[in-house]
Amino acid sequence: MAYISENELHAIGLNHFGNNVKISTRASIYGAERISIGDHVRVDDFCVISAGEQGIFIGSYIHIAVYTSLIGREKIELNDFSNLSSKVSVYSSSDNYSGEWMTNPTIPSQYTNVQHAPVILGRHVIVGSGTVILPGSILEDGVAVGALSLIKGCCREFGIYSGIPAKRISERKKNLLDLEGRFMSSRKIE
Repeated sequence: MAYISENELHAIGLNHFGNNVKISTRASIYGAERISIGDHVRVDDFCVISAGEQGIFIGSYIHIAVYTSLIGREKIELNDFSNLSSKVSVYSSSDNYSGEWMTNPTIPSQYTNVQHAPVILGRHVIVGSGTVILPGSILEDGVAVGALSLIKGCCREFGIYSGIPAKRISERKKNLLDLEGRFMSSRKIE
């Protein structure tokens, strides 16, 4: 996989990016001036990152796998150590599907009823392949989501969620917090 060079990242016009940011040359970025990226982030091939008015904030030590998309007018926030597996779709905007309104971005807004709400993924969140995350969703720290799930609403910390719609099915261990501390301490020594 080829990555965009640091000079090219500057040329794209990202609001901010940190050290060791690896974005595939095959990823698509829109609204770059509203996208902030921390350190040690990797974005794989065929991802779409499209920031609306409220921007996209990607923390540090984050992986966004192939064919994943982050799209919408409201804020999308991925906090440190979170991970989106392949083909995950994160939406902070969604059309009204009821039939009372027209849909799609080619229609003037007075004829649509698009819903907008921020999406926030806490620290150490992992989202399985093919999952869809809808506007207004909050995945608190440590949440794990099984593949092919639908997230709408709040997932409470250190829960394991799965299904359509996703439901809490189990508790997630917190050992990773100790590992994070050891990892971060080792980074300071280097």
